[in-house]
Amino acid sequence: MTSINDFTTQYGLVKKIDAFGYLDYLAKNPDAPRKHGKVVLVTADTPLKASRGEGKTTTTIALIDALNARGIDATAVLRQPSMGITAAGSKGGASGGGKASLTHPELIDWGLTGEMAAIAAAQNLLVSFAEKAVDDGKIDTILVPRVSEVPSRSLRSIAVDYGKGDVAEKVVLTPTSELMQIVCLSRSMDEIGRRVAAMIAGTKDGEPVTFGSFVDLWRITGILADAVKPALTETVNGSPVYVHGGPFANVSIGIPTLVGVELACALHDVVIVEAGYGADAGAQKWLDIAAREYGAAWPAAAIVVTRASTWRDDPDLAWRYPFHVQRLENFDIPTFPLVNLWDGEDDQIPSLRETADGLGFRTPIIGNLFRDGGAALAPQLDDFIATLERARAVAQFHSRKGMNVLEKVRWIADNAYGVPPERVILKDGFADSLGRANALCEGVGVSLDDLAVVAVKSPATMTDNDRLPEDQRTVTLKKVEVHAGAGLLQVNLTSSLTTPMPKIV
Repeated sequence: MTSINDFTTQYGLVKKIDAFGYLDYLAKNPDAPRKHGKVVLVTADTPLKASRGEGKTTTTIALIDALNARGIDATAVLRQPSMGITAAGSKGGASGGGKASLTHPELIDWGLTGEMAAIAAAQNLLVSFAEKAVDDGKIDTILVPRVSEVPSRSLRSIAVDYGKGDVAEKVVLTPTSELMQIVCLSRSMDEIGRRVAAMIAGTKDGEPVTFGSFVDLWRITGILADAVKPALTETVNGSPVYVHGGPFANVSIGIPTLVGVELACALHDVVIVEAGYGADAGAQKWLDIAAREYGAAWPAAAIVVTRASTWRDDPDLAWRYPFHVQRLENFDIPTFPLVNLWDGEDDQIPSLRETADGLGFRTPIIGNLFRDGGAALAPQLDDFIATLERARAVAQFHSRKGMNVLEKVRWIADNAYGVPPERVILKDGFADSLGRANALCEGVGVSLDDLAVVAVKSPATMTDNDRLPEDQRTVTLKKVEVHAGAGLLQVNLTSSLTTPMPKIV
């Protein structure tokens, strides 16, 4: 009998799974054994320091260890981190820490099976084709950026043929690239091929030109044969974990691959999906892009991670955590607060529970997960497990395709950041940027309003200034960028670089 083992190969110290092939097999054989795992979304408070996470990966790993210890078949799907940021110690990696760690963390944080490098090579090959197309007179501007895993100020402003053509280009980090988005959102190699073909390479006399008009796509999809296969690793306690994709949550979609999540749901009862940064970033994008527009599973429950310090010690920003919890509850997603303690904070547990009760939260889950791992959580999960057992399949919220771009952004500002539509500000130049984006879309036969909006924003703030009183907070729209192949429109809301320089610590 055909099984997942027929689609699994050893790849160094981890395994790679042909998820496209396995899910296609299940679709063609509806009687084949499979599970229908429930998705739990792990997200977080908006961090006080953008360079520091709140412990989502550590929480995710501890949680699946705790669930498995309770007899529940649980797994997680994680993104791979960007080496340029992680290697410098600027933020946590994607391997957890302490007793809530993955095996072989050096693989996770230093390239794993090479999927980041493969995606970078494929997008850079596309740009090379675009550069040749300039020489051949097929295009006169290049709109797709090169990518790099190592940030460098020297790469922020570059040109092809200095002194000759002076064709402007730019370089962004691999996790922010359109090709990364395409890999994360696609469910087959054919779909990847179609989406790559629809990427806008540049313009000729002001008219957009797609890669499909002058590139043999097998050259690109060939580079991606192993990159599109999720990697299977495990926690130090033996719980299975799938790692696939790696888009940033502040300047991209911030979610693991849809095929990785669907693979996990077919094999396990509970699937923990970690969305990047705070609930205003990765969680917002899982709900509004992955679920609404791309058919991903609506969460059966959510956990919002925070630190004891970020929850209570900055009065000006204290509104953010309750806002995140309530927003998810408003979508009928049972949402559990989780406080990830540092050493020396155990004595704060009674006051933290009192604070949670005063805010009307569900019973909080509290523990030092680095020190104690899943053992800290297992005794506290009765309510959480009962909620999962009662959870029913929830009808997906309707797509927003066709809704005016500004209406979409104002809806996000209102619901994800608490800023009403009348306080969404259009910066000088935004209207022109939107007009250029609309012209590009019309030139390739795509409706601008059919693209899903990606909020490009600072990870450290939800509004232009989170410290202002509620009735004074604003969101400023700065510019837009079309990713026609991925089906996305990136809208810059607050300052956020796509080639950030890491802080060395």
